Amino acid sequence: MMALLRALLALLQRDLLLAVRRRQDALVVLGFFVVVVSLFPLGVGPDPQLLRSMAPGVLWVSALLATMLSLERLFADDFRDGSLEQLLLTPQPLPLLVLMKILAHWLVTGLPLVLISPLLGMQLNLDGAEIVVLMTALLLGTPILSLVGAIGAGLTLGLRGGGVLISLLILPLYVPALIMGSGAVDAVMYGSSPEAHLSLLAALLIFTLLLAPWAIAAALRIMLD
Repeated sequence: MMALLRALLALLQRDLLLAVRRRQDALVVLGFFVVVVSLFPLGVGPDPQLLRSMAPGVLWVSALLATMLSLERLFADDFRDGSLEQLLLTPQPLPLLVLMKILAHWLVTGLPLVLISPLLGMQLNLDGAEIVVLMTALLLGTPILSLVGAIGAGLTLGLRGGGVLISLLILPLYVPALIMGSGAVDAVMYGSSPEAHLSLLAALLIFTLLLAPWAIAAALRIMLD
C-alpha cells in the first residue's frame, strides 16, 4: 500500500512539474476562457439583464471549450517519449495511475477556471449568491469534463486529427454536466433552490470517478497494443 501511494504521489508530482515547465499550455486555456466570456458583452450589447440571463450558459460553454483545448496533449507527450508504455508495465493498477494524471490535469486547467469565474460572473452581472453557486457547480463539473475528456484522449491517442475526433466523441457526453451546471445557477437566478442540480452534478461526478479511470485504462491498452 505504501509503495502504491508513493508511486501515485510521484506521478502526480511529475505531471505537475511538467505543467509548470510548460505553463503556456495552462495560460492558453485560462486566456481562452477569459477572452470568450469577455467577447459576449461586446457581441450582444451591454444590457445588464440580458447578460445576467445568458451568464450561466456562457460561462459553462466557455469552460467546456477551454477544457477541450488541453485534452489532445493529456497523454500525447507521454506516448511520444515512451513514458506511457512504462506506466502500462508497472505493477501498480493503471486506473489509479490514470486518475493521478487526470488530477494533475484538473489542477492545472480546471481549478484556475473555477477560481477566476467570480470575476467573469461579476462582469456578466451575476450577484453574490449566483456566483457562489456558479463556483460550486464548476468545482463539481470541471473534474467531470477532465475525466470524460480523458476517455476521448485515450481513444484517439496517436491518431492524426485527434483533436477533432475528441470533440466528436465527447461533446455529447458533456451535455448532462452542462445542463445541470448551468441549471443550478439558473435556479438561484429565478428564486428556486439549486440543491437538486448540484446533487445530480455530485452524483454524476462520483459515477464518473468510479467508471472513467477503468474506461481510460482500457482505451490506452487498446491504442498501445
